[in-house]
Amino acid sequence: MVSKNQIKLITSLQQKKYRIANKLFFAEGVKGIQELLDSNFDLEHLYTTQNDFDQVFNEKKTIITENDLRKISALATPNSCLALFKMPLEKPIVQTGLIVALDSIRDPGNLGTILRLCDWFGIQQVLCSTETVDLFNPKVVQATMGSIARVNVNFINLDVFLAQTTMPIFGTFMDGASIYQSVLPEQGVIIMGNEANGISASLEKLVQNRLTIPRFGDLQKTESLNVATATAIVLSEFRRA
Repeated sequence: MVSKNQIKLITSLQQKKYRIANKLFFAEGVKGIQELLDSNFDLEHLYTTQNDFDQVFNEKKTIITENDLRKISALATPNSCLALFKMPLEKPIVQTGLIVALDSIRDPGNLGTILRLCDWFGIQQVLCSTETVDLFNPKVVQATMGSIARVNVNFINLDVFLAQTTMPIFGTFMDGASIYQSVLPEQGVIIMGNEANGISASLEKLVQNRLTIPRFGDLQKTESLNVATATAIVLSEFRRA
């Protein structure tokens, strides 16, 4: 059974200020939770409707009803489990290989999907502007499907970092060179811009290599690609042998 205080705490974690105050976040679903349990994330407590997750000690696990799960879940259709985890400290920035820099990504689903893509393409480091949606937003955690445990994410002043880095800087624009015809290195920073406004003017000034994903449709009327879709194409081209 879940107490009223537990319900109040868990539901409050849907808001960033309470996640920060309690230094906790939650994940839902068997796969996502198992990925975090297998990582270095520290479990606070697990709530499940099934007698599963045998590796979790009983003192950190509570079997609950589906009705109780609905009370604490952030999903319209709750899964079978929800787990609270302690928010980890940020790790140092890894300045090797390819780095993805996210400029004011606001949609939680986009951020989560981008982190999953980075995990798929072996990108160890993601840098987020301070205006980017919170990493531990429940929708972000859900969309990563566990990749949040394998990609190093830092929230920083991108202008300062990019002005100081010696790595080549790439950005995606409508008027850039075709990514399909460009020679792409194994190291560099790839900036992906805001869903509505693209890369901000201050960061655009720091971009040394302007790339574009060309349109092939006859009418050429599609204004832009979803940022997560664009990220998938860009990373695929950077990883092309």
